[in-house]
Amino acid sequence: EVERRRVVEEWNATRRPYPTDGVRVHDLFHAQAARTPHAVALSWRGERLTYAQLARQANRIANALRRRGVGPEVRVGICLPRTPELVAAMLGVLGAGGAYVPLDPAYPRERLGFMLEDAGVTLVITDSVLADRLPEGAATLLLDVEAASIAAESIEAPRVDVHPGNLSHVIFTSGSTGRPKGVMIRHSSVVVLLHWLRENVTDEERSSVLFSTSINFDVSVAEVFGTLAWGGKLVLVENALELATLDESVVHVSMVPSAAEELLRGGGIPASVKTLNLGGEALPAALAQGLYALPTVEKVGNLYGPTEDTTYSTYYVVPRGADRVLVGAPVANTRAYVLDAHLQPVPTGAVGELYLAGDGLSRGYANRPAMTAERFIPCPFGPPGARMYRVMDRVRWRADGELEYLGRIDFQVKVRGYRIELGEIEARLAEHPGVRAPVVLVREDAPGDRRLVAYYLGDAPAAVDALKAHLSDRLPGYMVPAAYVWMQAYPQTPNGKVDRRALPAPEGDAYAAHEYAAPLGETEEALAGIWAEVLGVERVGRHDDFFELGGHSLLAVRVISRVRQVLGAEVRIADLFERPVLADLARAIQSAARTELPPIEPVERDGALPLSFAQQRLWFLEQLGDLGDTYHIPMRQRLRGELDRAALRRALDAILARHEALRTTFVELNGEPVQRIALAGDFRLLEHDLSGQPAAEAELRRLVTEEAGAPFELAQGPLIRGRLVRLAEDDHLLLLTMHHIVSDGWSIEVLTRELGTLYDAFRRGKENPLPPLPVQYADYAA
Repeated sequence: EVERRRVVEEWNATRRPYPTDGVRVHDLFHAQAARTPHAVALSWRGERLTYAQLARQANRIANALRRRGVGPEVRVGICLPRTPELVAAMLGVLGAGGAYVPLDPAYPRERLGFMLEDAGVTLVITDSVLADRLPEGAATLLLDVEAASIAAESIEAPRVDVHPGNLSHVIFTSGSTGRPKGVMIRHSSVVVLLHWLRENVTDEERSSVLFSTSINFDVSVAEVFGTLAWGGKLVLVENALELATLDESVVHVSMVPSAAEELLRGGGIPASVKTLNLGGEALPAALAQGLYALPTVEKVGNLYGPTEDTTYSTYYVVPRGADRVLVGAPVANTRAYVLDAHLQPVPTGAVGELYLAGDGLSRGYANRPAMTAERFIPCPFGPPGARMYRVMDRVRWRADGELEYLGRIDFQVKVRGYRIELGEIEARLAEHPGVRAPVVLVREDAPGDRRLVAYYLGDAPAAVDALKAHLSDRLPGYMVPAAYVWMQAYPQTPNGKVDRRALPAPEGDAYAAHEYAAPLGETEEALAGIWAEVLGVERVGRHDDFFELGGHSLLAVRVISRVRQVLGAEVRIADLFERPVLADLARAIQSAARTELPPIEPVERDGALPLSFAQQRLWFLEQLGDLGDTYHIPMRQRLRGELDRAALRRALDAILARHEALRTTFVELNGEPVQRIALAGDFRLLEHDLSGQPAAEAELRRLVTEEAGAPFELAQGPLIRGRLVRLAEDDHLLLLTMHHIVSDGWSIEVLTRELGTLYDAFRRGKENPLPPLPVQYADYAA
């Protein structure tokens, strides 16, 4: 009761600094266009649109919509490719007083039809090419066909009596009942978000913002309007992975962590990027610190929030060297509650369920009054009429006022940033005549590669390509599982439920594949080997489709990187999307430009060994001093079960002997830095025993912080070290720390994989199974 009274008092004392009355989203844009008419608002493939040009284009569309009866509360669909017209259409709908409803052209026609009907869309802005994707009879405004009449409309914004409580847009999310649900967002909620972004994004960051998110996802609201409301520039691209090849400088980037990890792994984050705000899925601490290891990155933020609370609810700037990423503190005008099953607050440190309240809350779900009432419930801590949203996330408050995320309590998942209700996939898969009792889950059989896998019962196995086609006609591509496993019976838990953890990993026949035809020629054979390696399949035929074998955009980046390494061919990610069949891509590779690089040859170790360009940069920065742990790469591995400490120490010694970079120090010779490689020796591993200690958790936090922050001496070494912390007889934590001058984000995966292989071999009394390395990093540097 004391905790409850404290929460109520906090509500009453909450400062609500941002206005929610009298301002609409399009008002902020037009006010900015009036202040800076000649500033660049949008950049796309070399084309530049000023604020004045974009405002005129949006106003013409708004006036055309007004003639068709669009006004407050009227829902207008937008089904357009990612061009400047897309942004103008969003602003045009708002300027006409309506609410826009994003419609992805890649969605199946059936899903688009359901969304149109469910949201009550009266008109769709599209073009003549995409109009065929819409259900028959849908009313449309075709921007290309009606270009002349739209160009004749007034360039002045129409006068419409739009209230802050009117809808600004309706965004659909995956639905647990088998149908997507439309979240209804008000102008006032968006305006609060935009004012918060104004204070938390600097003018320099806003000067060039990557617009890579589909408007079907709520992050686009922050990207588009959070930039255009305050005078920034949008750089429009197809997807975030284009950042790697973008000609234009970008300062501020928002994306899902999995995309950032692929870009970091492939060296695809340009030097212009200073701020990365990551959201949509859990942000690993190692990734955040890997981004900080880039010389120009100044801020890595973790953004958290459901669509139902208008994009962002909490924010956390990850500190350099942090070994844990929190979801942070609520943004302005937002309240967060951690409650028990009786909707009572739990004490600080206790685990509870997250509820959100405040001005960011949406109206609820379109045409879903029962679901709205279930998830948007009366708030017992606020004034009469206040509501709060049940997020279905497990969290806890920390003593510093930050929220820590501990996982979902339902079957909603995030895969590559997409929010997916597994129940929706199961419901649609059950409609197939050969499927009974489907179960869909996310597997991560290879580190970092999360895939949807479907399991089903039936009289006999169904054709995988038929199951994929069935779902592809009903669901967006990101919701179609990569593999389909037929089961005669499900493993069960003691209480009779499906034991999801015991379901087997999919094998080759679980993936769609055409009748096998062996690859022809050296290029096809090499490409098939690359696909098999990246996709984790046994064999690949010349008629197989990359995406039908379980490929996706992030794995496509790895394929392109391997093609450049193995075949020396310059191909683009777009080439793989345009030619997903192996034989077709092989033909494109044969005609592609060649990358002529000399082979890496071993060099003598008796002379002065030069530094690579990356090492030179890091060495120079270290000479400036006062960098602290800026370029430290901390790793943590929880080791549960019986631990063979002798095998672990032997494995670490073998890692040190195998990789010269980990035995390298950097000294100055005649005014220039050079590498010195020490002989193999014992790995520096300190051991701590915290088992049974009353303050074990506090001491563990101290050890983790101390280990990650302890300085390195580049000239003395070692530049990798570790600690083994015993928490219980069957529970240990391995802490490894490296300096970035001898390691990077890609190396962490190599080290983790090899350490596991060596430990397993030594624990079973076998010899080192890893083959010798033909070249070392010093050879590459030379």
